[in-house]
Amino acid sequence: MLEGSIIQLLEAAHRNSKRSIRFGVYYKNTLVSLCHALEDHILIEESKPLVIAAFQQGKWFLQEAERYADIAKRSHYIAIMATRDTSFAEHPTSSLPNVELVTLDPTDPVAQEWHLIILSPKYTAMVLCQELSEADYGADGQPASDQERKFYGLWTFEPDLVQETASLAIAHIEHYNPELAKKLIAHTNEIHPTLATPEDLSAVVSRVVDYLQVGQVSINVPTATGHKALDRNLVSNEIQAFLRMAQIIDATDITNPMAITEVVALAETMGQLLDLPAWQLKRLRLASMLHRIDPLQRTDSVLTPGTSIHYQEDAPSCPLTCPLTPGAQVLRTMPRLRAVAQIIIHQNEWWDGTGEPAGLAGDEIPLESRILGLAAEFQYRVNQKRTSQLSREEIFTQALEKCKQQQLRRFDPKLVEILALLVMGLQQGLDLPLMTPKISASMWLLDGKLDNETRITKEIRSCQQ
Repeated sequence: MLEGSIIQLLEAAHRNSKRSIRFGVYYKNTLVSLCHALEDHILIEESKPLVIAAFQQGKWFLQEAERYADIAKRSHYIAIMATRDTSFAEHPTSSLPNVELVTLDPTDPVAQEWHLIILSPKYTAMVLCQELSEADYGADGQPASDQERKFYGLWTFEPDLVQETASLAIAHIEHYNPELAKKLIAHTNEIHPTLATPEDLSAVVSRVVDYLQVGQVSINVPTATGHKALDRNLVSNEIQAFLRMAQIIDATDITNPMAITEVVALAETMGQLLDLPAWQLKRLRLASMLHRIDPLQRTDSVLTPGTSIHYQEDAPSCPLTCPLTPGAQVLRTMPRLRAVAQIIIHQNEWWDGTGEPAGLAGDEIPLESRILGLAAEFQYRVNQKRTSQLSREEIFTQALEKCKQQQLRRFDPKLVEILALLVMGLQQGLDLPLMTPKISASMWLLDGKLDNETRITKEIRSCQQ
């Protein structure tokens, strides 16, 4: 990271803190799709945000100037940083009363960064990246294709982190334009951002996924290797969008803020006790990470509002409007996540066939769905008792007893036995590893046979009946 750049200052501020920041590598086409999705959400927002952007060079801003004219109509103020280029300040967007240009010195480290910072009470989002240097590319050197340019950084919806980065950006702007910095500081002091509701965030995430998928279709690079790398980068960020939403849903649930982390640990450990293969454990883990995203699952595609998602040609045949799975359409836009969507959909099926949404019974219910449903119920029961005066052993015993009372009716009795074995270990001091997923490196979740679809035939048959 370049000394004195905004991303370097943010990293340094968190280097030894509990809130460590994880960075990833992003291709240019991925960042274009991300930024367009986050920017376009401003157009439907009620509260006018403060927008701070860094375009490296003026020519890149000129490619987006028409878009920013529309964004300016829905924003309180826009500050744009870039090195001067031909017609940088002459475009009509640059003369709008709430748009201010900041001409960066070519030697300024921020001139190597690509930023989008959106800050309002209801909507916060950020892309914060720095282009790799020639040395960073290694022996192969810088890519010939513009799409294959790489940037190091992160993107997030976290209000505190977005607000902190906005303050760093404004402090940098102050070196060039003190009066503008004063205006921006005054505006940020009036903004008290909060975590978005799951419903509001679902619209943003749905848009991000749609735009990234459009980016996949439009990849045009000279080599097959380059095409594959760009495609994987886009897919990785689609998964990141879902994972970020899941984490924020946890953060907004003050009564059970560790649900996802703990359900992941419980479900994965049960899978290990069942000796599931590695690919199936990965699939179960990702489904556990995403099991609380019901609001997102009910969101229509923003590119085809009010219509069903069209599945990829290589996905199994299924009617476009399956009455049993109306909630999985967004996840199903990614063929690799169709099996994961299936697990999440059927986590509320009951062993006796009285559950939802398909009324599957016994072994008809996907094994991962049965594990997930039981793990989620046990975690919920444990969390309910955390504020009581009961001991750790008593809490686990009571939570397990509640699950045992529902075996044969709601839960698979064989899995309840596995849970009982796990609880015995917990009562004897076993600690499950509670790890926050490394969102910036999510492709490992798709390796192997994650999209194995041997378990979705029953659902497809149900849809077709």
